[in-house]
Amino acid sequence: METKQQILKAIEELPDDASVEDAIERLYLLYKIEKGLRQAERGDLISQEDARQRMAEWLR
Repeated sequence: METKQQILKAIEELPDDASVEDAIERLYLLYKIEKGLRQAERGDLISQEDARQRMAEWLR
């Protein structure tokens, strides 16, 4: 699906009372997911242990 179509679909799926902030958050989430999928396809991954260590540092 083309990017523009994905954006339009995401916006159309928002509830009628959604705010601009809701739309921006939804689009940002979709962007981050797409970015992560591209990284995974390139093999740019980290181990589960590395992820745990990073999260432990963030939560200090």
